[in-house]
Amino acid sequence: MTVDAAHPDVSLPGRVVEPKKPFYKNLWIQVLAAIAFALLLGHFYPAKAIAMKPLGDAFIRLIAMVITLIIFCTVVSGIANVQDIKKVGRLGGKALIYFEVVSTFALFVGLVVGNVVKPGAGFNINPASLDPKAIADFAGQAKAQSVTEFLMHIIPTTVVDAFAKGDILQVLLVSILFGFALSVVGTRAKPILDLLDSLTRTIFQIVNMLMRFAPIGAFGAMAFTVGKYGMSALGPLVKLIAVFYATCIAFVLIVLGAIAAAAGFGIFKFLGFIREEILIVSAVNTSEAALPTLMEKLERLGCSRPLVGLVVPSGYIFNTDGTGLYMTLRPCS
Repeated sequence: MTVDAAHPDVSLPGRVVEPKKPFYKNLWIQVLAAIAFALLLGHFYPAKAIAMKPLGDAFIRLIAMVITLIIFCTVVSGIANVQDIKKVGRLGGKALIYFEVVSTFALFVGLVVGNVVKPGAGFNINPASLDPKAIADFAGQAKAQSVTEFLMHIIPTTVVDAFAKGDILQVLLVSILFGFALSVVGTRAKPILDLLDSLTRTIFQIVNMLMRFAPIGAFGAMAFTVGKYGMSALGPLVKLIAVFYATCIAFVLIVLGAIAAAAGFGIFKFLGFIREEILIVSAVNTSEAALPTLMEKLERLGCSRPLVGLVVPSGYIFNTDGTGLYMTLRPCS
C-alpha cells in the first residue's frame, strides 16, 4: 500500500493515519451526539421522536442500495487477481469452519447463561394467552427451510434477480463464479478488471458521501425506538436486555479477544478502529449499515481484497454470534 504526501504517517502495517482534525468532525463523535439528542427527544417528546423514524429508514435504504455492488466488485476483482485459485478455496473453507465453530459456541454460551440467570423468570406469562398469529410467519419460514431448500435458495433465478432482491448469499455466489471465470480467462479479461476497479473506487466514494448522513440516520432510528417504547415501557424486559448486552460484551472481550490475541492483534485496538460502525449498528439496529465501511477499513488495515470480499459478506450470513446469543437467551420461567 502506498502512502501519499497528504497521509505520511503509518502506525500499523497497512494502516494510514490521517491528519488530526477537530474532534467534532469525527464521525463517531457526531453519531454519539445524535444518539444523545435522540434519547432526550424520545424521553421528553415521544410523539415527535416517533415521527423521526423515516430518517433512520432512509439511511438504511441508502446503504442497502450499494451493498450488493460492493460485494460483487470486491469479490470478483479479489478472486480474479489471485494467481493461486486453490488459495481462495482454502481461505473459504477455513472461514466456514471458523464460522461454524464460533457460532456453535455462541449458542452454547447463550443457553448456559439463559438457564443459569433466567432473565425472563419474572414475566409470569401464560402461554395460552399469547396470540399464535404473531409468530406464524416466523414459524412458517423455519419449517420451510430444509437443507435442500436452503441450498436451492442460494442459487438465484437469474443473475439480475440476485441483485434486485438484495440477497447477499446469492450475490456472493454470482460474484465467486464471475471471479473464477475471469481468472480462467486470464489477460483477456484485463479490461473488465480495470472497469471493476474503477467501479469499486466510485462505489466506495458514494459510501463515503452517504456516511455523512449517518448521524441523521442514527438520530432518527434511536429517537423512534426511545419515543415508541422508552425505558419505562420495557418493564421486566430490562433484565433480559441487560443480561443480553453483558453476555455479548463478555463474549467479545473473552472469546473474540482470545481469537484476536492468537491472530496477533488486540481486541480493544480493533474495537476502537471500528467504533463508528459499532455506534451506527447500535443506533439503526441493522448490521448491514456498517458492511461497506467495514470492508473498506479492513482493506486499509492491510487485509487482502479476496480475504475481505469472501469472509466479511459470508460472515454476515454464517457467523451470526450475536443472533445466536439473542435466540438462546430466551425468557426462562
